[in-house]
Amino acid sequence: MKSTELRDLNERELVEHIKTARRDLLGLRFQHATGELENTAGMRRAKRAIARALTIANERGIEING
Repeated sequence: MKSTELRDLNERELVEHIKTARRDLLGLRFQHATGELENTAGMRRAKRAIARALTIANERGIEING
């Protein structure tokens, strides 16, 4: 999701997006650890997506736990 799309989300949707993105990254990490992950670039993309969403949350002053 692009940063402009993230900025259009309300606070609850942004927090939910971050939780979902973190869950997806965890799944990618497990796949990588077990050797099932074929495209490791997905991990980098997921990390950047989380960082992008967290940056917008910090700009708004939203407290993210976990």
